[in-house]
Parts: sequence; C-alpha cells; structure tokens
Amino acid sequence: MDKYEAFKKDIYKLIGLDLSSYKEKQMKRRISSLIARNQYKDFDDYFVAIKKDKVLFEEFINYLTINVSEFFRNPNQWDVMEKIIIPKLKADNRGKIKIWSSASSTGEEPYSLAMLMTRFYGLKDIQIDATDLDLGAIEKAHLGIYSEKSLKNVPKDLKDKYFEKIGSSYKISDEIKKCVKFKQMNLLKDSYPKGYHLILCRNVMIYFTEEAKAEMYHKFNKGLTNDGVFFVGSTEQIIMPERYNFEPIQTFFYKKKDK
Repeated sequence: MDKYEAFKKDIYKLIGLDLSSYKEKQMKRRISSLIARNQYKDFDDYFVAIKKDKVLFEEFINYLTINVSEFFRNPNQWDVMEKIIIPKLKADNRGKIKIWSSASSTGEEPYSLAMLMTRFYGLKDIQIDATDLDLGAIEKAHLGIYSEKSLKNVPKDLKDKYFEKIGSSYKISDEIKKCVKFKQMNLLKDSYPKGYHLILCRNVMIYFTEEAKAEMYHKFNKGLTNDGVFFVGSTEQIIMPERYNFEPIQTFFYKKKDK
C-alpha cells in the first residue's frame, strides 16, 4: 500500500478525520512539507511521532486546518449581512435568530457576527454556536486575543466598544465572548445540528473534493429552517445551487427553498 494511503487510514483511526475528502495533491504536498520541516523520513515515521508527541500532534492539526482569519473578512459581504440579511431574518422570525458559524477557526468570524448583531439585538438575546475541528483554534478563540492586523476591517464604533488594547494586541470583551458557544466538530464525519435561521461556512469548502462538498451542502440545507440563509466564502459560490435545494438571494448568500 502507498505510504500516504496508509497514513490517511491511520489518521482516520486516530482522530476520525478523513483525509480522502480533501484535494489529494494539495493535502499530500502540505503534509509532505511538514514532514520535511520536522526532519522525519516518511509518512510512516511521522505518524509514529505524532502519536507519541502532543506538541507535534497539535502542530499537525494546526497546519492541516489552515487557520487564516480576520474580523469582518470581505467587508462588502458583511455590509450585505447588516443591511439585508439580518433585518430580513429578524422581521421574518420576530425574535432572536439561531445561528451556526461552522469552521469558525480562532473565533474572528462568530465574534464579528456577534458584534454586528448588537446593532439589532440586546447582548442577552445573541447566541451563536461556533464549531471547528481544531481544538487549538477553539482554545485561541476562548482566549480572545488578536493582532492589530486582524482587526483592520472592524468598524470603529465596534472596535472602541468591544476591544481592549493589551500591548500590541487586542482582547475582545467578555460580553461578546458570552454570545458565542464553541464546540469541536468534524464537518466530514459528525451529524449536523438543525433548526438554524443562519449558517456560515466560509473559506473551508475550497479544500474539499466535489463529492464531499455536495454531501455537505445537502447537510447544511437540512440544518436550516424554512427560508434559512447559508453564507459562503468569497471563492465558494455554489454551482447549480438548486441541486441542493438552495436559491441565491445575494452573491455568496443562499436561501433554503420552500418545498
């Protein structure tokens, strides 16, 4: 058996992560460079090492999940969220809306949404479920300390109100932290929660095969309420969304179609 194939099976047995659902050339290249950087001989040698060494294992997960994020990433899309999506969802549901930020990385996305929601709701009425595969990313989200660069798109009123400067970094306020509940989840393996008015899955689908994406779109659709909205990343427009029971309502925003 090819050593990479064996490595994929070993990783699946170890943590339930199916590397076959990722684009093979890209993923194999990324892991190979990590192996070379740590001076291991091959995939077999590296797998033995990450099983024994917690620091090495966490480095592998961090490298794999590609945690590159910032607040209000793609600001034009957040303008659409503020001016069109949230007001419509609020009007339709006449109360607080249930939100899931999947692949939430180190917290910038769900915290961005929580801050934006304060323009429509009181803090006690904002609750966002946020999930990610990487426990290290979730720990960073709980810590809530970010670089100045990652805050470049935060509106001034929100930055002044919800961040505290600590040295050259910024700490997000506890009142915004309380609006977001983080949990580990494997989007390729775990069952999807249901009953959401708004689901975000941005800048992660590009790493998956077309087959994996198709299955995930169906699951996300089932996770939405009738007329719920699905928000995707700037390079992840859904081709033929009707196949998954979606219809486009704005660029990068899709509504669950009435059956």
